[in-house]
Amino acid sequence: MLNTLLHPHLHTPELSCMGRPAYVVSETLLRRNLSLIASVAKQAQVDIILAFKAYALWKTFSVFREYIAATTASSLYEARLAAEEFGSAPHTYSPAYTETDIDDIARLSSHLTFNSLSQYERYARRALHTNPGLSLGLRINPHSSPVETLLYNPCAPGTRFGIDADSMPANLPPHIEGFHCHTLCESSAAQFAEVLSVVERDFARWLPQLQWMNFGGGHLMTREGYDVPMLVRLLQDFRQRHPNLHIILEPGSAFAWQTGWLVAHVVDIVCDQDITTAVLDVSFTCHMPDCLEMPYQPEVWVKGEKGKRREEPSAAEDQREKEAASGFTCRLGGNSCLSGDFIGTWTFASPLHVGDTIVFEDMAHYTTVKTNMFNGVHHPSLLLLTDEGTLKPLRHYGYEDYRDRMD
Repeated sequence: MLNTLLHPHLHTPELSCMGRPAYVVSETLLRRNLSLIASVAKQAQVDIILAFKAYALWKTFSVFREYIAATTASSLYEARLAAEEFGSAPHTYSPAYTETDIDDIARLSSHLTFNSLSQYERYARRALHTNPGLSLGLRINPHSSPVETLLYNPCAPGTRFGIDADSMPANLPPHIEGFHCHTLCESSAAQFAEVLSVVERDFARWLPQLQWMNFGGGHLMTREGYDVPMLVRLLQDFRQRHPNLHIILEPGSAFAWQTGWLVAHVVDIVCDQDITTAVLDVSFTCHMPDCLEMPYQPEVWVKGEKGKRREEPSAAEDQREKEAASGFTCRLGGNSCLSGDFIGTWTFASPLHVGDTIVFEDMAHYTTVKTNMFNGVHHPSLLLLTDEGTLKPLRHYGYEDYRDRMD
């Protein structure tokens, strides 16, 4: 079967003859996640909305609109995407609104959250003048987060995000109707429970003054093993304790978790000091930046078999003996000029060859929203694997896309 040459869940022969890289998103898997998220929202009687910072493929929004009603934005362009392509006013939060953008952002949004009291003082009256129906909020910082990677920890020491309880005035500023609290990243329901208890303890005096509470993103409810019933109970119990509050969650990864792949190809095999690298026609820094930043290592498939991740071999190890004993071991390297454009050491059942197709799992979230054209490397196409099993092109990129970025 052609699909088994690639990945067990890619059921389309067209991919086996593609000569260029592509992101492939599955409509069926998107619907699976959306159904679960919609079920949680209904059971808990909360709003769960899509955060564009993790996923913004607007040509798939018609699918999303069948399950959710709104999105969240962090900039003017995201706010425009919400209004113009999703068709609803976004809940907007930005660490720093500007004189240039605040009027347009306020006009487009339904909710506007300020990161600091100084931002509120500078722009609240102006925002309400632009959009009298706007609901204003403040981002709070409970100094409680389970995220261990500092790059992704919103409560890391010296954070620029939010207002802590000691800095909050006893009475909320005029027109503030909600709090925004985002401290999670791919976190569990139990970790959310810990943050929830800190918020209720440290911000208890202000909760009765509010109309809504936004618990941000990081609720990875579509991950296998996530305790969905616990999340529903937590939200239901919180609503019972605070009936004045409308609850909002805005995950990004949860919507697109395990819904897509990056299909790439081996273009060369090189070796230096007993370390073999398979050079690909994609770049980790350009096309999979979380692999270098988080760091996140996806599952990798070649010829229908999953590669095995292993520790980097030391210089003293005999690489040839290692390969003979356990298969073909190599790094996977990108095609940019960045020296560190590679991830991990992988062992495959048989040697890789030029022309082999490599499939990276879970490449729908935090990929296309963060890609760049550094070095002018060829940008992967965007494809939708429809429910009917056909490939629908969403976008192909060419030289003009690279050139126009330099205008």
